[in-house]
Amino acid sequence: MIESGVIKARLPAADLLVRAILAGAYLAFVTSMAFLVAAQTGQFIVGALLFPAGFALIVVLGMELLTGNLGVLPTALFAGRIGWGAMLRNWGLVFLGNLLGSLLYAVLFWIAATDAGNTTGGAIGDKLRALAVTKTTAYEAFGMAGMLTVFVKAILCNWMVSLGSVMGLASTSTFGKILGAWLPIFIFVSQGFEHSVVNMFAIPVGMMFGAHVTMVDWWVWNEIPVTIGNAVGAFVMTGGALYFTYGRGIVASSQDTTQASGMRG
Repeated sequence: MIESGVIKARLPAADLLVRAILAGAYLAFVTSMAFLVAAQTGQFIVGALLFPAGFALIVVLGMELLTGNLGVLPTALFAGRIGWGAMLRNWGLVFLGNLLGSLLYAVLFWIAATDAGNTTGGAIGDKLRALAVTKTTAYEAFGMAGMLTVFVKAILCNWMVSLGSVMGLASTSTFGKILGAWLPIFIFVSQGFEHSVVNMFAIPVGMMFGAHVTMVDWWVWNEIPVTIGNAVGAFVMTGGALYFTYGRGIVASSQDTTQASGMRG
């Protein structure tokens, strides 16, 4: 995790943006697929079983996903290998890239599903319209209790999702990476928690399909609190907790080895 965080922090801006755009689009692809399958089968759990395919693409191909980076880069920070500026630079560029990729797919999917605006989109259109409302104004109706709810759902989401990136590092085989990433992602999706990058597609595409949701609703009642909650869940429960129990020993051992080499020299 530490080495991965260092590599990600040092990537050129152009590479970060391209890889983040692709990652946002991959997640948008599987989000539309998951809800299409749910609409066809009447079983959301089937869509949840298939959803991790998009995350597997991201892990295997080495793309840049904000929710994973929120957990991986802090370990490099805690180890003293990168600074706050490098970490925040990565997060900012990846957020932008994920957003652009999600919106690109949203536009293309809306064109494909509605025959360029000539139909309502059928069952998938109904699902996505309802989803946009569920993720925004439905929380707003409960006031601060709704804001607390969406924030906690975001923490729980990225407690699991950030582990998908970690599990992807636990194997060198393609199958091992896919299986490792699949486990925590399925857990998150099956319970309907809030994922900031998924919502970069799900809410605006619902708006394109005609959901009565405004830009303010999207950002105030979902995107901003969810991004913050995702950051808390990954930073504390993944990056922070795993570094505390494993990373300190690695860094201390490395320092001891360096000191011993210096003494021998």
